[in-house]
Amino acid sequence: MGKRYEAISTELQDFIARQKLFFVGTATDTSRVNISPKGMDSLRVLGANRVIWLNVTGSGNETAAHLQTHPRMTIMFAAFEGAPMILRLYGTARAIHCTDAEWPALYAQFPANTGARQIFDLQVDLVQTSCGMAVPFFDYQGEREQLNQWANKKGEADIRHYWREKNRFSLDGIATGIDKAITAGES
Repeated sequence: MGKRYEAISTELQDFIARQKLFFVGTATDTSRVNISPKGMDSLRVLGANRVIWLNVTGSGNETAAHLQTHPRMTIMFAAFEGAPMILRLYGTARAIHCTDAEWPALYAQFPANTGARQIFDLQVDLVQTSCGMAVPFFDYQGEREQLNQWANKKGEADIRHYWREKNRFSLDGIATGIDKAITAGES
């Protein structure tokens, strides 16, 4: 059934590369637990213990808020086709914004995206697989384009305005750390 590893093997990297969807979980000691589905060709494995993923503008910014005080993160993948498996990556993460020195090199790993908000850099300290035999089969039909269309229509200036209005604080009132990125677009 379940197995634990210290690193992401080549076999597991191949599994990750085939997935169209992953889930991210974060929380502080007192906040709500946030579990967020992600897609859009937004994750890269940079090594046996390092994963980055591009976070695009959305209605909330819980992950960034939680990492301000509790940098733990879990990323989960589930096989919806082929052999059953669930894969979890546990570790500590940090948010990288467009104002950070690492942004250009890491952002270059992804297709350009007007709504790009942060890149999360996860240092993986535990990899766990489990059976996934209760996960149903689903057929992948394609990506939804509505979020990209919305961001492209808004443009970068209006995206930053949206961040100011909707993404500065979590549901629990925790700062998300996006303020420098907001003001960077105003100069």
